[in-house]
Amino acid sequence: MQVHLSPSMKTITISTNNHSNNNNGGILDLMKIKVAARHVSYRTLFHTVLILAFLLPFLFILTAVVTLEGVNNCSSLNCLGRRLGPRLLGRADDSVKLVKDLYKILNQVNLDKIPDDLKLPKSFSALVSEMKNSQYDAKTFATKLRAMMEKSDIEVRASKFAELMNKHFAASAIPKGLHCLSLRLTDEYSSNAHARKQLPSPELLPLLYDNSFYHFVLSTDNILAASVVVTSMVQSFLRPDKIIFHVITDKKTYAGMHSWFALNPLSPAIVEVKGVHQFDWLTRENVPVLEAVENQHGIRNYYHGNHVVGANLSETTPRNFASKLQARSPKYISLLNHLRIYLPELFPHLDKVVFLDDDVVVQRDLSPLWNIDLGGKVNGAVQTCEGDDEWVMSKRFKNYFNFSHPLIAENLNPDDCAWAYGMNVFDLQAWRKTNIRETYHSWLKENLRSNLRLWKLGTLPPALIAFRDQVQPIDPTWHMLGLGYQSKTNIESVKKAAVIHYNGQCKPWIEIGFEHLRPFWTRYVNYSNDFVRNCHILE
Repeated sequence: MQVHLSPSMKTITISTNNHSNNNNGGILDLMKIKVAARHVSYRTLFHTVLILAFLLPFLFILTAVVTLEGVNNCSSLNCLGRRLGPRLLGRADDSVKLVKDLYKILNQVNLDKIPDDLKLPKSFSALVSEMKNSQYDAKTFATKLRAMMEKSDIEVRASKFAELMNKHFAASAIPKGLHCLSLRLTDEYSSNAHARKQLPSPELLPLLYDNSFYHFVLSTDNILAASVVVTSMVQSFLRPDKIIFHVITDKKTYAGMHSWFALNPLSPAIVEVKGVHQFDWLTRENVPVLEAVENQHGIRNYYHGNHVVGANLSETTPRNFASKLQARSPKYISLLNHLRIYLPELFPHLDKVVFLDDDVVVQRDLSPLWNIDLGGKVNGAVQTCEGDDEWVMSKRFKNYFNFSHPLIAENLNPDDCAWAYGMNVFDLQAWRKTNIRETYHSWLKENLRSNLRLWKLGTLPPALIAFRDQVQPIDPTWHMLGLGYQSKTNIESVKKAAVIHYNGQCKPWIEIGFEHLRPFWTRYVNYSNDFVRNCHILE
């Protein structure tokens, strides 16, 4: 076959070389193609055909090469060949098939039981080395990898639970420095007349019943913590001469606590130190429920026994376990911790007091608390069910009570907002008109009868019930919580709060306290004091 172009480039003649067929018709031997110049330029058509003749084979080869290099996930126009190439070449994409086979093997390994006698390498690099040497198939490799991961998860969980147990013991124990401080001050009480001087002095005794003063109550057996609360209060108050602090402690700590405030007066503030044994009202007849709590064998074993026995660690989370450990703090069976429920009887001549926990620091004048209108209610407190810090300010009744128990389900609403103990304004006049104490006692009895199945966490749950409809919410800036268990506490919010509360296990006076939050507390520790220095407190 021959192709002949006319000089004018207007016709193309195609003829065959087979002359034996010339007699069979000119149509087969000779074909002429005539292009109308008026419609399409033949030169343009010719050049287009020529370019396509060279370009199309090149594009086909490029598409095939790129496809063989194997890129599966590509959505751009430049990757068109990578996706269409296998189909154009009539072959499947091996990488896609490989991935499907791998998924199938992994699903099968995930469903199969791991053999008990399976020997596991100590590290991933050792696994890879074994795979090379023993020529593992994919299923064997996946099985060993799954077994190694599950073993690692078990070890991590065990380590986490051990850490939580150690933290619980650290929080429950008395640091060596604080024990030393208490012993030395107790010894000083017996040998130094100045340590035994009357608190307050006789001429100031009538002021202990004067309702024109600002009365604060602190119940604790921690001498150092008490000193920080009182010192921070005096330094933050605009009228420290109007402060009266009623410090209540137990019998064994009374001598040391008295020595500290006798030898370190915080004039012009007035400090009274009393032991629970000095209150005539605090008899066994008046607090029978607490006597039962302190002496019942099952209760003492719950708070002082082995906290891992009976706990299904494989089904609980570390967070839930930590919460249960915190609920087993020995302080919850201490009379000092329940003492606030008896304030109207302990201070019969006072109209209003502010109760403070020993793990707080006062950073602002608290005198405006006496001007808050409680609306005839007994307890002014910060609510803890909503706020910026969802970890701390997300507490409702369902967080404290067992609503699977019919007695709880019938009497309480799980969505009721909880409130904070630790900085409370108590109207004692209004309180004396209620049956709050009796309600508190009756629910404690119910919890004892149910073997602690109504709630687990200390004194707040019965108080949430006893003070129902008697709580007036106050501004959250008065009382900031969570510094003892929330490491991500906002520092700027800490600086602005009137009272900061180290509630939780990580108290600032023990080593597990958060280092970035500790300075807000230690700034009120008198490190120049001989007793503090000699006991090497927080060195």
